[in-house]
Amino acid sequence: MNILQKIIAESKIQLEQRKKDCPIEILEKTISEREKKIVSFSAAFRDKNKVNIISELKKASPSKGLIRENFEPKNLAIDLEKNGAAALSVLTEENYFLGSRENLIIARKFVDIPILRKDFFYDKYQIIEAKALGADAILLIAAALDTKQLKELYDFAYSIGLEVLFETHSEAEIEVALEIDAHIIGINSRNLKTFEVDLEQTAKMLDLIPNHKVKIMESGIKTPDDIRKINNMYEFNGFLIGETLMRKNDVGSFLKELINANSNNI
Repeated sequence: MNILQKIIAESKIQLEQRKKDCPIEILEKTISEREKKIVSFSAAFRDKNKVNIISELKKASPSKGLIRENFEPKNLAIDLEKNGAAALSVLTEENYFLGSRENLIIARKFVDIPILRKDFFYDKYQIIEAKALGADAILLIAAALDTKQLKELYDFAYSIGLEVLFETHSEAEIEVALEIDAHIIGINSRNLKTFEVDLEQTAKMLDLIPNHKVKIMESGIKTPDDIRKINNMYEFNGFLIGETLMRKNDVGSFLKELINANSNNI
């Protein structure tokens, strides 16, 4: 069992308990009472003349352990929005990323930019839950499920007003994304089974995705120069950056550096 399978197996046990503690009817009531409307996630990447960054609230990871000890979701979310984040990604997986659903609720309360709930989705309940928490989009990981399951969850998310960032890592997974007609396609430079990172291989797969799709590069960005080099050769609509930001004392200032990395080259 690889780490991805292990995370999902443990998550399923906790999900069954959540279904008992908070039935779908309660989630649907929460959704109906939400004052804030859904914010368009895909619209955050329309401007191709700037570096659009999905800034991730990420406390820990299975490969790196604790990333940010002083983790204050409210202050981080406000700081990242103020300094130009196109969107936020909030980790809600508890066991390996030390995330929480409460962090997403907090972030939604204090920012107006779109929020992606980043977790390991395999059940429609999680998608309804994401909307109740205040998310505008969810993450679907191609490596986690078969094509039929992915299509069902993808269609269900859109049916209730949420968008989907469809995460891939290989040519075969991009083919799956295109088969289900995913609109926002992420290429993760980190292999979720081994956690190895390969930026070059990730960028090369970009040509497999039609230009009318929203293309997001995930993981592996360490410096403004990384963005500069990639944007000089390839055309991504946005970047998802978590660990690099969360390790900085001043996340807002570093985010600005990343956004301005390509200001003279775009």
